[in-house]
Amino acid sequence: MSIFFIAEIGINHNGDMKICKQLIDLAVEAGCDAVKFQKRDIKTVYTQKFLDGHRDSPWGTTQRDQKIALEFNLEDYEEIDNYCKTKNINWFASAWDKNSQMFLRKFNCKYNKIASAMLVDIELLNMVAEEKKHTFISTGLSTLDDIEKAVNIFKEKKCSFELMHCVSTYPMKISDANLKTIFTLREKFKCNVGYSGHETGLTVSFAAAALGVSSIERHITLDRSMYGSDQAASLAPPGLKKLVPEIRKIEIAMGDGVKRIIEDEIPIAKKLREHIK
Repeated sequence: MSIFFIAEIGINHNGDMKICKQLIDLAVEAGCDAVKFQKRDIKTVYTQKFLDGHRDSPWGTTQRDQKIALEFNLEDYEEIDNYCKTKNINWFASAWDKNSQMFLRKFNCKYNKIASAMLVDIELLNMVAEEKKHTFISTGLSTLDDIEKAVNIFKEKKCSFELMHCVSTYPMKISDANLKTIFTLREKFKCNVGYSGHETGLTVSFAAAALGVSSIERHITLDRSMYGSDQAASLAPPGLKKLVPEIRKIEIAMGDGVKRIIEDEIPIAKKLREHIK
């Protein structure tokens, strides 16, 4: 089974549909399988006090100004949906609240995503699992007990899922990657395990591919110096265009694990062993 590659656009579109479409184009050109967004009901996710708080951004001086600017509406998502269809690429989103999950039901997305921050939201987990769509569950910020509760919900609802090993720092230090957790999750929960990365560079993602992950998710951007909290932990076009093809090569190189003499080795063996009686 080929590694499913998710290009996380998230909020790196900065509320600009032109940038959003350029990121979708980048994902298609690089050979990604899907693009992913984030959906929030601002009034549900954030308190009034927080929204009134100060934050300088290109859109104003409050947290509200910034959050509202980054949130696409129904018309925007209809445009995204149509554009992805013309580009023949799947899109889906991680909902940060139940209202947002209801919003996403307006679209016939093939997949769901549980963001690391939402893994402990039992009501949201039940709501997503009831849809019976294959769900990617990120495990950053969470204990094994937290993960087990989520897994049990998806198993009880008979909803297809896979876990994604994740460290939720932006950007993540390579020393914090702890990729052996992929084996821990796979062994404990008897399910496919992917990798959702927030590091700079490509090395950790290459290593995750070699460990047999079922999916890889990386944030993408047009320029890592752009405004936004996720931009620095994202892949710019050259990185993404290198990562996906190289991961496909790693998949081929991993083989099937069966020890055999390949056909091209036979004449070499004959030549190199001629002196052996």
